[in-house]
Amino acid sequence: MSIMAEELEFTLENEVSFDGRAVKDCAQADLLYFRQEDTIMSYTIDVLEKVKKQNPNEPEFHQALTETLRALQTFVDAYPEYERAGILERFCEPERVIIFRVPWVDDRGKVQVNKGYRVQFNSAIGPYKGGLRFHPSVSLSIIKFLGFEQVLKNSLTGLSIGGGKGGSDFDPKGKSEREIMSFCQSFMTELTRHTGENTDIPAGDIGVGEREIGFLYGTYKRLSNSFNGVLTGKGIAYGGSLIRTEATGYGLVYLVEEMLRRHGNSFENKTVVISGSGNVAIYAAEKVQHLGGTVVALSDSDGFIYDSDGIDINLVKEIKELKRGRISEYTEYRRKAFYTKGRGIWSIKCDIALPCATQNELKKEDARELIKNGCLAVGEGANMPTTLEATEIFTQNKVLFVPSKAANAGGVAVSALEMSQNSMRTAWTFDEVDQKLKEIMINIYNNIANTAKEMGQEDNFVVGANIAGFKKVADAMLKQGII
Repeated sequence: MSIMAEELEFTLENEVSFDGRAVKDCAQADLLYFRQEDTIMSYTIDVLEKVKKQNPNEPEFHQALTETLRALQTFVDAYPEYERAGILERFCEPERVIIFRVPWVDDRGKVQVNKGYRVQFNSAIGPYKGGLRFHPSVSLSIIKFLGFEQVLKNSLTGLSIGGGKGGSDFDPKGKSEREIMSFCQSFMTELTRHTGENTDIPAGDIGVGEREIGFLYGTYKRLSNSFNGVLTGKGIAYGGSLIRTEATGYGLVYLVEEMLRRHGNSFENKTVVISGSGNVAIYAAEKVQHLGGTVVALSDSDGFIYDSDGIDINLVKEIKELKRGRISEYTEYRRKAFYTKGRGIWSIKCDIALPCATQNELKKEDARELIKNGCLAVGEGANMPTTLEATEIFTQNKVLFVPSKAANAGGVAVSALEMSQNSMRTAWTFDEVDQKLKEIMINIYNNIANTAKEMGQEDNFVVGANIAGFKKVADAMLKQGII
């Protein structure tokens, strides 16, 4: 039971009145709606209110909690043992939050200081696992939202890994290699004491690629005096896995393709719009093309390109991966392509939309535009790229929509496969890892689809993903007692 944001005529930026009370966001409106309609208090909604009060000024974390707990409500409220054991309170509270300063020296000899984070959210089914993000936007709220989502995502893979996330407000862009090395060495000097191959295994994320992982791993190895799989995303020469770069994008497409297949469809001859132009977007586009689809648009933080003949993915790789340039440079080589500055990529007509850039990039007006233009499926490649209002619009209009906790699990799945290879001191071929990745993503789809159907909400993959991910972790927490 929820209420549409547009029915209340508000946006996240505007405050309105609802039943005589001030309302600032969709989550709060939903809570008031629940209060008005339900005679019996919902344990799920009660916990959401409490956690939001205890963690003020953390909008991204609140949004992730709202989506998940709203989807869990019917399931959780049917099992009183969860409330007796305080499962939701424990599920929504990180086991450990580590915040630390990161001093480093720039090329001018000046000392710089950034803030570092590691949120070890839940280890009920395995050691903490999740990436490190280096970006100016990094805050405790963002790291907590990512860590919370990671718990559910890792659970859905079927692998024995818990959830965590970390990072810093350090920006690698514009920094020399020596400056990046200096920062990474300082960051890992503190983080090493909180990691371990059976404790916490970080990986890469935005701003943390193979170069940064190398510097981080070198520091860890020196401080710990051991060579093990405590970081994933490593170079192939020292324990990395093939397909790690492609994993999230390929995995996204494998899951969406399975969803389409189960609904009598496929990527073949479909027009696809993908936001972003990093690893996830590039390799999602590559796999879509392998499956016969036509990707007509990509973007970066400045704007987007449109190529009606289909994006030349090798050209995009050259611009973004080799030259580290901007997506606008694409039109210098493809004269028929157009570049548009700013937002607007979701106004392009397409059959399938894959948001792969950043959180909250696809808003309610974008959702309406996609539906008007005939979009039949949306798969989230980035973490929480769709707002709550847009998600609601897709669900109500029967668009096949898969949330990021299921759709972009391919990256962490291959990270876990890298851990397995490290433990066995072996290396699998590209095809072996690719096949394992595909099997994991198909299993995730089957799991969330079956769970949604069991809940009487067939094709509601938001409900299916949240319940399927939660149940495994919650049952493990019940069996392990109050810890």
